[in-house]
Amino acid sequence: MLTPLGWGTAAVSVPLYAAGWWLGYPEPAMLAVAGLVAVVAAALWTLPRPNLDVRREIAPTKVARGEPAVGVLHVTNKGRGARGLSAYDAAGSEPVAVRVPRLRAGGTRSVTYRLPTGRRGEIPVGPLRLERADPLRLARRVREYGAPQLLLVRPRTVRLPLLPSGRAHHLEGPTSDRSPAGTATFHALREYVIGDELRHIHWKSSARTGTLMVRQLVDASLPTTTVVLEARPDAWPDPDDFELAVDVAASVAAGAAAANFPVRILTGDGPLADTRGGPDDLEVLLDRLTTVIVQDGPRSAVDALRRVRAGGSLVVVTSGVAELGRIAAVRSRFDRVVVLRVRPAEPASAPPGVQLLDVADLDGLVESWRRLGSVR
Repeated sequence: MLTPLGWGTAAVSVPLYAAGWWLGYPEPAMLAVAGLVAVVAAALWTLPRPNLDVRREIAPTKVARGEPAVGVLHVTNKGRGARGLSAYDAAGSEPVAVRVPRLRAGGTRSVTYRLPTGRRGEIPVGPLRLERADPLRLARRVREYGAPQLLLVRPRTVRLPLLPSGRAHHLEGPTSDRSPAGTATFHALREYVIGDELRHIHWKSSARTGTLMVRQLVDASLPTTTVVLEARPDAWPDPDDFELAVDVAASVAAGAAAANFPVRILTGDGPLADTRGGPDDLEVLLDRLTTVIVQDGPRSAVDALRRVRAGGSLVVVTSGVAELGRIAAVRSRFDRVVVLRVRPAEPASAPPGVQLLDVADLDGLVESWRRLGSVR
């Protein structure tokens, strides 16, 4: 297709030729003919389509925000020889310039280039856009090659120890009245109710009390770390502050997941991730946090807590003081509550039973978190 310069040349050449012919001056007419010939030649120059096979590799396909990632293009020329080609590989909204060397017929060249990883998210890479233009830049034709691939730019994390919940642990796992009923661990004796299994009756206690007593069995469960991330736009006027907040939430969740403890992540829209404690949990949590964005919603993140099961540690990642009152209202439902305020604009005092930390960067979070872990 013609560039703006090509369209301008054609638009000027036509009236220039007409004026020269009408006035009887051959020079303007010859200049106009030259302009039209140049435009036609430029269009013909860009008409041939290079027959290329493009294969792309991304290494690694998952990377923390700010860490290096590269794309590798393997370009094979299946047609006639092609001179150096100007190309752009799309990486999200940012085009990455790629210079493909001269390719002989049947030849293959590999080109390596850096991918942008400054912003977290799912970054589509490709297709390769090949630009062919004439020397005068009167015409240009863009063609696409290769299938796009996905690069996951995940939150940055720092190593944090598991935050103690403040609850004593059973030898086979913590048990409490909140533990789910099961068949694994003895928790207490209680009176028989219709529907209880007869094999759970404790006959000695029944004989001593004169009332049928049964063993209450529960499934021992590890305390859950619940991470609440405030994601409403009015809480994060600066996008960089929200990125740091996601990094903070990811670091807390990764610390618990690395110890094989269950982790639950919430925003105002509801659950974002819910793991039970296993070797693959860390990958799941980081992948889910890769796509979280600020968005309007009728509820704050803390409001979503009223629908989740109580117990374990609660960590709220927010920016200001607006949520402290709501957090105090749900304090009794959790064994330990920590509020991490990311780059707050004003000081605040913690409600009773709530531990408050102000976070300016990830390095500061590491030291503050370790001191917090030693305080019960």
